[in-house]
Amino acid sequence: MPRTPWRRRRTTDSPRPAGRRWAGRLRRGGSLARQALLVRVGRRSGDNTGRAATATRAEVIYTGTELAPYAAGRGRKVAISGAPLSHGPVAMAQPVGTAEATAQQPASLLPGEHTIRRRVSFALVNACTLASLGLGLLAIFLAMNGEPRIAAGFLVGCVAFDGLDGALARRLGVSSPFGAQMDSLADMCSFGLAAPIVVYASLADSVPMAAAGIACVLVAACAAIRLARFNVSPKDGKFFSGVPTTMAAAVLALTVLIGLPLPGIAVVGGVAVLAFAMVSSFPYAKLARILKLPPWLWLLPVVGALVDPRLTFVLAVGTYLFSGPVMWLKAKRS
Repeated sequence: MPRTPWRRRRTTDSPRPAGRRWAGRLRRGGSLARQALLVRVGRRSGDNTGRAATATRAEVIYTGTELAPYAAGRGRKVAISGAPLSHGPVAMAQPVGTAEATAQQPASLLPGEHTIRRRVSFALVNACTLASLGLGLLAIFLAMNGEPRIAAGFLVGCVAFDGLDGALARRLGVSSPFGAQMDSLADMCSFGLAAPIVVYASLADSVPMAAAGIACVLVAACAAIRLARFNVSPKDGKFFSGVPTTMAAAVLALTVLIGLPLPGIAVVGGVAVLAFAMVSSFPYAKLARILKLPPWLWLLPVVGALVDPRLTFVLAVGTYLFSGPVMWLKAKRS
């Protein structure tokens, strides 16, 4: 009897390979059989606490809209992590928990090779940052004990260590996101808190307490805004956007240290102006750019310092603060 032409000889789409289990027979014919994708899921072993292990192999049938995973031979669903499969090449599924295990790995504080030299350099840079923080705390203690001028001297030391840690980090090649965040926190403690407290202690007997307190609160608030904005803003190699916190703290410390012959209310006004200058958008030149000025411009402050250092200091600070709006207007016109 002749064989019927439409009768199939096989009852499954493919022969059963030796040693491989299948989830079941696929429907003969139709688009579902042609779109079937068999994906192996790697074996996951249970943890030390005795949790049950997941299925070792699964068949994933892709219907074009959803994934239907079934455990091989057991009918249990298997969770599969990763992106959904597309109509392109077959994507291998990853065991559940791979992303979680990767995310739980602690991030390295020091990028690059962890050699002894780099570790020592990294520790040295962070020691300078901690020294700045410690001097800031000592300045607070001295200001609370009625020694604002000595406290101002400690603030100058904070400024020195703050510049030293950044220079060493770049020179030794150990700059890291951890160091940047740690430096920002130390600056907030030393320059955002210690500096206004020292200024407040120095103005306690010359101006009303409310006026001095408001001006010092402005300094602390503007310093926090300035540091947060600096951390998330793109860096410019030529100019600062606003007066940097370190420079503002240095101005406040020198103001207390040298004892400017100005009325107390004028000092309070200058402190408020300096606070708003920190959060302004005016461009201010960096120290490296200032040092490249022509030598004849440096002759004026040197001569002025020999005649009257206090007046020269006031004029230099005023010139720097006024340079920001001037450059901003110049950029707007061009």
